[in-house]
Amino acid sequence: MPNLLILTEVQEAMRARYKQMLLERFPELSITVVGHHGDVDPYIADTDVLLCFSPPMADHVVRDAKKLKWIQALGTGVDNIVDLPSLGKDVVVTNIRGIHGAPMSEATLAYMLSLTRDMPRVVHAQDRSAWERWPAALLDGKTVGILGVGIIAEHLAPMCKAFNMTVVGISSAPRQIKGFDRMVDRGDLVKAVREFDYLVVLIPLSTATRNIIGPELLAAMKPSAFLINMARGGVVDEPALIHALESGQIAGAALDVYGQEPLPSDSPLWKTKNLQCVPHLGGYSEGYEERAMPTIEGNMRKYLAGDLKSMTNIVRKPASWT
Repeated sequence: MPNLLILTEVQEAMRARYKQMLLERFPELSITVVGHHGDVDPYIADTDVLLCFSPPMADHVVRDAKKLKWIQALGTGVDNIVDLPSLGKDVVVTNIRGIHGAPMSEATLAYMLSLTRDMPRVVHAQDRSAWERWPAALLDGKTVGILGVGIIAEHLAPMCKAFNMTVVGISSAPRQIKGFDRMVDRGDLVKAVREFDYLVVLIPLSTATRNIIGPELLAAMKPSAFLINMARGGVVDEPALIHALESGQIAGAALDVYGQEPLPSDSPLWKTKNLQCVPHLGGYSEGYEERAMPTIEGNMRKYLAGDLKSMTNIVRKPASWT
């Protein structure tokens, strides 16, 4: 009987839904659900399969999982999984791809509109029962740069075009894609941002992209420009962003992700001028479990059949396969 551990900090009802759906399909599984990596100790030594998102992971989880054979990441990002020092060399890692286009794009546009129309100011005025009016800026006619051109960007670009925006993609492999007015090589990013009214960050975190949004780039942006990070916290140099916002180098920013999650209550980001802090809600949407389940179910069937090499979305192969 394979032992499956579900480790995720999402709401308890969502955790229970993963368990229910898997038991309906695989009654032979022994499934344990925990909400924090600090709660895994009684179960991790006997765990064969781990389902988790990457931000809540910790090295001791894989260090103590001596029987672990497969990790199914519940999101697309696998940083803080594949780069954990103690991850066994023969553990296969798969992820979920292709289901984040709509929720991430809708969230991005919500943050762009919130920044443009200064919606926090509306909420603060309501808290004071104060009637305040001001002219709103528009997305119409503005230029948005999308750093990282993958499935989500391909979904977002036509939505930005619906707002009559000019859409520029920034990629290490520029190519023609529907919805983009043009493409820019990532090596020219600092030069390109000078014309952007919005910079949306969707690029995966890697050694090459860590702190790619740093002092030089922020200084090159328009004073009227906005930054929206939907990728991973590590791609933004957070102290540099705080300086850029406090000094007025850029007009504002929205962060959906952070270098440390959950964001500590004493983080200076919470009180930074013109910064909207969102608790990693971009892809977190109703029905997520149902959209992820086809990949999870298909991979579980292959795992139980001993056919791991045919799994979908393999992002880390066991050393023994080579």
